[in-house]
Amino acid sequence: MADTTRPLLKTAIIYDFDGTLARGNMQEVSFIPSIGMTPAQFWNETVRPRTIASDGDGILMYMQMMLQTAREQGSPVTRQTLRDHGRDVALFEGLRDRSWFDRMNEFGAQYGLEIEHYIISAGLEEMIQGCPIAEAFTHVFASKYAYDENEVAVWPAVGVNYTTKTQYLFRINKGVHNHWDDERINRFIPDEERPIPFDRMIFLGDGDTDVPTMKMMHTKGGFSIAVYDPDNTPRDHNKIHRLISEDRVNFVAEGDYREGTPVDLIVKGLIGRIAVNYGRMPAD
Repeated sequence: MADTTRPLLKTAIIYDFDGTLARGNMQEVSFIPSIGMTPAQFWNETVRPRTIASDGDGILMYMQMMLQTAREQGSPVTRQTLRDHGRDVALFEGLRDRSWFDRMNEFGAQYGLEIEHYIISAGLEEMIQGCPIAEAFTHVFASKYAYDENEVAVWPAVGVNYTTKTQYLFRINKGVHNHWDDERINRFIPDEERPIPFDRMIFLGDGDTDVPTMKMMHTKGGFSIAVYDPDNTPRDHNKIHRLISEDRVNFVAEGDYREGTPVDLIVKGLIGRIAVNYGRMPAD
């Protein structure tokens, strides 16, 4: 049994979304088909050429192209339509019924740890809010829109890209659960006063956009896991090979979150390691 006389230590499991919790990009399931385009037409023939021509940020450009193409078809993007598109994201096994999150929470509690789940994603917060597992997360840090008085999206308010992802580790570390509070995130806070130290963080990501975050986990004493879809192409598998060879991740596992799978065992093992480091092993 765990020692119930001491308060639980907050511990964060942090996830990328696309490719980590769900197959592919969330926009490809229903939104892109709804505007009469294929994923290749949207990403390769529309977003990428305009990003290069504008010398712009790819995240902000895809968000703007979503608004523009929808308006051109007379279907403005609203907060609710994005949430509706999020309902059918292709979540990996073991996630849709939220059993993964309940299991990790219960396992952590046995070791005197309070597990909190976070998202850091270049995908859309509104779509994540509409997916079946949204309520499992303490906070979602993702790209999002600004809206007018009719809840119609008017411009990208936040674009989370591969470099800006790292700042959200500090927001979790300091307990700043918003995008706008620059004063608090830049203020010096002694390590012992921060709600979740980096060495009580576990990050799960799938590829190139997560490399800086994984590297920071490495250098700050946290843990990183590269998740892959076993059905993906050799090119995607090569990304995983590269992450291992470049010493950017601690572990690799396929995207299957059912009990007894490699990712289940790895995360439980890391929870146990964190507990040992903090003297929180359960009594025999």
